[in-house]
Amino acid sequence: MRAHEYRRETEAVRGGTARSKKNGPLSTPIYQTSTFEVVDNNQQVRATSTDTFYTRYGNPTSTVVENAIAELEGTEASLLFASGMAAVTTSILALVKRGDHVVAQRDIYGGVNKFLVQWLPKLGVETTLVDTIEYEQHQKAIRDNTKLLYLESPTNPTLRIVDLARAAAIARRHNLISIIDNTFATPMNVRPAEFGIDLVMHSATKYLGGHSDLIAGVIAGRQELIDEIHDTRTTLGACMDPHAAWLLLRGIKTLAVRVERQNENALRVARFLDGHPKVRRVNYPFLEGHPQHRLAKEQMSGGGGLLSFEVDGTGHDARRVVESLRLFTLAPSLGGVDSLVTIPILTSHGMISSAERQKIGVGEQLIRLSVGIENADDLITDLEQGLSTLVTAPPQAEMARS
Repeated sequence: MRAHEYRRETEAVRGGTARSKKNGPLSTPIYQTSTFEVVDNNQQVRATSTDTFYTRYGNPTSTVVENAIAELEGTEASLLFASGMAAVTTSILALVKRGDHVVAQRDIYGGVNKFLVQWLPKLGVETTLVDTIEYEQHQKAIRDNTKLLYLESPTNPTLRIVDLARAAAIARRHNLISIIDNTFATPMNVRPAEFGIDLVMHSATKYLGGHSDLIAGVIAGRQELIDEIHDTRTTLGACMDPHAAWLLLRGIKTLAVRVERQNENALRVARFLDGHPKVRRVNYPFLEGHPQHRLAKEQMSGGGGLLSFEVDGTGHDARRVVESLRLFTLAPSLGGVDSLVTIPILTSHGMISSAERQKIGVGEQLIRLSVGIENADDLITDLEQGLSTLVTAPPQAEMARS
């Protein structure tokens, strides 16, 4: 684990950049180039392992961003990818081989579930899915050929919390590499490496970028693991464009202030929903009634900007609510400054079976909110008018029942 010289807010703004006095640009330059010139063949050989050889191998703009994220997460190194899924798939492919086995949580992002359950078996790698907070299941699922323990916390979209120290201890005891998706929490709210997790992944498209204008992924961890993954990334080619890397760095500079506001807004929204007569259940880790509220408060400095809730009604009712909202934009993804709403069975978890969705509590009545940085009172008013559509059924619905 890497020592922190500054606090998180300072690291977000200044991380990855040289702090010595210089006569140069304050903003990191964009090295918008595919290749780099050398003076002779000897230098060409030496450049191969650097970020001034060929941008598929590395790029100076990307290096600044990678250093910034490693500093934020408290890890030795990090590596950028063209998307969050590229970060997940490339990292796993770098660390497993035919005949290996993976233990993973059942309630993870649907795209990762699909990769583990449908794609890895084609390469001769098996995955056993376990319940997030049933650690005895984790233990029992581990085999002699198990290589990875894949985690996500808070989970998508039911917001369960992993006991990070306990999960890391299980991985260490069995000589496994632990990987966690820290997208929802962000390093502002929790740093999994401090609890012993080996690799920390982000869909940097979300909170790290923060403005819904780029696609990016990142993996952070020990240098030797990052080196292995880098070799695979170079082969598979899922590198990040330098201009997108620059946009990501710009987004990270405001990460602390955005997440602080999103933490506050999401908690207020969760409390409002928790008291609404047309809401059956609210999932938010800093809500007092959350089953893992105590663990969340111990591990995290904020509950994050994402929550989900079930309407007291049908799937049709849930669709009616989200389609009537005006400030919450009906769109997939999350983590930006704009508040978004989606129904997970149609988006993030539409690619997994209904049976698997039922096991993790993702039904047709579940609505997911990504809370932005707007005024919380305005967001609550929007939700209030959206839920008011359920108080009185529309005339056609009444006629259908009569």
